[in-house]
Amino acid sequence: MDKILVTGGAGYIGSHTIVDLIENGFEVISADNFSRSYPTMLDGIEKIINKKIKNYSGDLCEIEEARKIFIENPDIKGVIHFAAYKVVDESVEKPLMYFENNISSLINILKCIKEFTIPFFVFSSSCTVYGNPDKIPVTEDTPMQEPESPYGATKQIGEAMVQQSINRIGATAVLLRYFNPVGAHPSALIGELPIGNPANLVPAITQTAIGKLSSMIVHGNDYPTRDGTCVRDYIHVCDIAHAHTLALGFLMKKNTEKRSAIFNLGSGNGNTVLEVIDTFEKVSNIKLNYSIGPRRPGDVIAIYANNNKAKEILGWKLKYSLNEMMLTAWNWELKLKENNK
Repeated sequence: MDKILVTGGAGYIGSHTIVDLIENGFEVISADNFSRSYPTMLDGIEKIINKKIKNYSGDLCEIEEARKIFIENPDIKGVIHFAAYKVVDESVEKPLMYFENNISSLINILKCIKEFTIPFFVFSSSCTVYGNPDKIPVTEDTPMQEPESPYGATKQIGEAMVQQSINRIGATAVLLRYFNPVGAHPSALIGELPIGNPANLVPAITQTAIGKLSSMIVHGNDYPTRDGTCVRDYIHVCDIAHAHTLALGFLMKKNTEKRSAIFNLGSGNGNTVLEVIDTFEKVSNIKLNYSIGPRRPGDVIAIYANNNKAKEILGWKLKYSLNEMMLTAWNWELKLKENNK
C-alpha cells in the first residue's frame, strides 16, 4: 500500500479524506497539532475504518517538526496538504496570522517534498481564489480577481508557490479548488466541528436548531441575487474527500501533461443562504430562529463551479444532494448531543 501523509488530518475535510483513502487501499499517516481541530476526530476515523491512525502533533510552521515526519516515514509516496487557517472574517481581523501560518506551513512541506523526493502532492485550495468573478459558473480558466479576504490571498499565493516551484522540486501536483463543503460522514462519527462560534453557514444552522445557539444571523439580504442573500456552491464533504483519492490516482498514473493540474470541486449549482435554510427546515422539520444582519467583511456576492473538468478527467461523480448534505449534517449534530449527555 502506498503511504500518504495528510496534514490537517483531524480537520473537517482531512478526516473524511483519510477515511476515503483507507477505504481505497492507501496507508495514511496524519499531521495535526489540534490548534483548529479536536483529537476526538481521529477517534471517529478509527471507529469507521477499524484501525489506528498515527498522528504527528508538531507545528508544521517549524521546519524540524515537519522534517521529523519524513525522517520517520521514508516510504511516504504523497502528501495531501490541508493544514491551514480558514475562517474568512477572522483573516480580515488577523491578516498577518493567516499569512504566517498558511504560507509558512506550505513552504516547509514543499521543502520536505524536495528534500525527501516525494513524487506526488495535492494542495487544498479554494474558490476564494476567484474573488468576485465577472461571470459564473467559474471554470478553472476563469481569471482570478482581487481576493476578498487575506484567507483568499493565502490560497492565491499558495497556488502560485506550488505551480512555480513544483518542477524544480521534482514532483507533480494537483490543486483542488473547493467550493463550500458541508454535511458529515453517513455514520455520523465524523463531521464539521468548529472551535468557538461557527463561521460557516451549515454548522450555524445545526447549532441553532439543536439549541447550542439561541439564534443565527444571515449576513446581508441586499446582495444582487434572487433573494438578496449570498449564492454559494454547496458540496458534500464525502464527495470532496473522494476527489483527493482520485487526484492521487491521476498523479500516480502520470496523467499530467504539465507538472501540475487544477480542478474545481463544486456541485455545479448555486444556492442562496435562504434556500439552504429552507432545505434544512424541510429535512429536519424544525423552524430555524434567524434574523437578517449586515453584510460580513470578506464575503463574495455569488460563486458556483463548472465542474466538468473534474468529472471528465478525474472520473469524479457526485453522490449527495443538497437534501442529503443537510440531513447528514443534522444527524452529526444529533450524535454530538447524544455523546455529550
